[in-house]
Amino acid sequence: MNFFRFLFTKTFVKQLLFAIVALVILVFLLMLWLKSTTNHSDTIEVPNLAKMQLDKVEDTLDDMDLRYEVMDSANYNPDYPRYSVIEQVPKAGKMVKEDRKIYLALNPSGYAKIPVPNVVGITRRQGEPTLLATGFKIGKISTRKYIAKDEILELRYKGKKLNPGTKLEKTAIIDLIIGDGSGSLRQGKDNTDTDNDGQ
Repeated sequence: MNFFRFLFTKTFVKQLLFAIVALVILVFLLMLWLKSTTNHSDTIEVPNLAKMQLDKVEDTLDDMDLRYEVMDSANYNPDYPRYSVIEQVPKAGKMVKEDRKIYLALNPSGYAKIPVPNVVGITRRQGEPTLLATGFKIGKISTRKYIAKDEILELRYKGKKLNPGTKLEKTAIIDLIIGDGSGSLRQGKDNTDTDNDGQ
């Protein structure tokens, strides 16, 4: 019974009010500390790093208290300098916290090398789409005396004979030598190649 009476005494009420005030002050101070240590309201706009080399990227992000990490290289893009930033996450203009990591993809040094498909022995009509679909370009078309008209007899790259399976950079220009529909089945060294501009 004395305990219940004590709950309504001035001394207890004073101590209870002091405790509540102290708790409110403590919570307020804790919130201020959390806000200052987490930079809750401070954000940084992600810069546009496109076409920048890594040394310039590092300087730019260091000045803004941001970090970076290089992801796997993207497909080669001739519109971007080699080894420059071709893609970034988050994108430029996004708002992020201090010390945020920006993920980067770099432009490779060139197109990937891919094997040349075997189109020797098939017609130009079949072979050209195969080469184009693989990623190569068709260059000069020459004819050679051969009984099968438009059959692909040989591939060349920069003037040299090209064996199927050889790896070349994507978009490399491949020249074709095709049969002209005359002559014999044998392809001798004496056969003459004739340029044909009618591609």
